[in-house]
Amino acid sequence: MPAKHQWLLIVSALTCTYLIWGSTYLAIKYAIESFPPFVMVGIRFTAAGALLYVILRGLGHAAPTPIQWRGAALVGLLLPVLGNGTVSHVQLHVSSSVAALAIATAPIWMAIFSSLWGHKISRREWLGIAIGLVGILLLNTRGSLQGDWLSAFLLMFAAASWSLGSVWSKHMAMPTGLMGAASQMLCGGLIAFIFSAAFGEQWPTAITARSWVAIVFMIVLGSMVAFSAYHWLLHNVRPLVASSNTFVNPVVAFVVGVLFADEHIHTMEYIALAVILVGVFLVLTSTSEAVPDETIV
Repeated sequence: MPAKHQWLLIVSALTCTYLIWGSTYLAIKYAIESFPPFVMVGIRFTAAGALLYVILRGLGHAAPTPIQWRGAALVGLLLPVLGNGTVSHVQLHVSSSVAALAIATAPIWMAIFSSLWGHKISRREWLGIAIGLVGILLLNTRGSLQGDWLSAFLLMFAAASWSLGSVWSKHMAMPTGLMGAASQMLCGGLIAFIFSAAFGEQWPTAITARSWVAIVFMIVLGSMVAFSAYHWLLHNVRPLVASSNTFVNPVVAFVVGVLFADEHIHTMEYIALAVILVGVFLVLTSTSEAVPDETIV
């Protein structure tokens, strides 16, 4: 593919993950007004994965092999379930903007997990990691998460799970192209229903129109479009670049939350956001040696 077209695809895919996923935090808030968190995640990813899978099979794409289904199930567990599902659960107690702010630490976790596959963490990245951790401490000790250590831990766990799955997916058997995204979402959605049953979640007796709109938004744009774009990025650019959406998502989530949900942002949240983004910027702009099979962008 010509370099110009490659860059156009990269910019388009990053734009999808920046703007759409920045908005899904508010969509999650609206969806869990009616749906329990893991029921919502199950509906979202099962529907998106099944629709994309049927479309791709209809276009002649090969079905995943058993070993590829195993890889897709593992990534589906780490990303949609432990990553997105945990965030959705925490949003029962915290605002969408604060949840997005905590998830902004994902590139820091990716830098750490990438080292397991040969990535050498540079001094600049270590500095970024340290600064990002300071931002997390500010959020947990002076911001909206003050005293709510369980929510803080779960948000860090979600970011770490998402990051581990993102990095690991490049080193396991996986269907090629969009079939990889479809199989991961389908597996993740089905696993989310298992989690839902284990936690005793119940199907809602009344569902608001706003919750249905949020679910449809996340199925079509949040999953079929943005998740597929993210999957493509993971296999065409460095994981840290693919995860740069977390650099922008908190800003989008802040704006959307304030404009459409009347969320209030405390001064310390802005300070913590600035500190975390400085750390993320240092990690993303590092020129340290990457894993040999990664494409450097």
